[in-house]
Amino acid sequence: MSDAPLVVNWGGGVNSTAMLIGMRDRGISPDLVIFADTGGEKPHTIEYARHFSRWLDKNGMPRLVTVQNDGIYKTLENNCLQKKMLPSLVYGFKSCSDKYKRRPVEKYEKAWQPAIDCWSAGGKVVKAIGYDAGEERRAHIPEDARYRYWYPLLDWNWGREECLGAIEKEGLPNPGKSACFFCPASKKWEILSLSRAYPDLFDRAVAMEQNASENLDTVKGLGRAWSWKSLVEADRAQLRLFPDPVDIPCMCFDGDDE
Repeated sequence: MSDAPLVVNWGGGVNSTAMLIGMRDRGISPDLVIFADTGGEKPHTIEYARHFSRWLDKNGMPRLVTVQNDGIYKTLENNCLQKKMLPSLVYGFKSCSDKYKRRPVEKYEKAWQPAIDCWSAGGKVVKAIGYDAGEERRAHIPEDARYRYWYPLLDWNWGREECLGAIEKEGLPNPGKSACFFCPASKKWEILSLSRAYPDLFDRAVAMEQNASENLDTVKGLGRAWSWKSLVEADRAQLRLFPDPVDIPCMCFDGDDE
């Protein structure tokens, strides 16, 4: 690596976590590890961020810096509720990621002294992005006047399995998927899991749908063609088709002679 400041955008998920482990193993230490919190992260991601920041410190890397949007609507959820709308992805746009992830990170970096010094000298800050070997099509962010981009996982030919393996070998728990609890890109099983694991968060997502209902025209909810509320209601109705079995003792042999 050059003498240019190295920044890691840590997303709270598998790839960026594995990327930092791989850097440590190769003697590479970033100058900044930064995480953009939209205010809608699931509790396990926020807890993992605290845990992983300690890991960074223990391994001689900078502790995690967390940034948020500091505008009139600090969180994406609050923005949607105040404007009676759903996240932009529902309507086919990606401005929520730009406003609540990219911009807060870049605002912090513009005031970060190593970046200021680098730019003043005519250099470029290096940003490490955790696209893995199965995401090569995404690794084409154009270099600009201030940044150039590096994709370590592609250089190491690390796919999803290699990333998970590195995390397991390090003795760290799997961070799971990092996304807003109301993300319109959620798969159906993820929505159903949310309703069971975090019913309070699911209720907040439904409240967002209901709050925006008067302004919905071409979409019906966070699922675009359907609402999350209708999905969970349909799932519960399906389960009611299958009554619980009569309470009888299980006769399966489990290896216990008692």
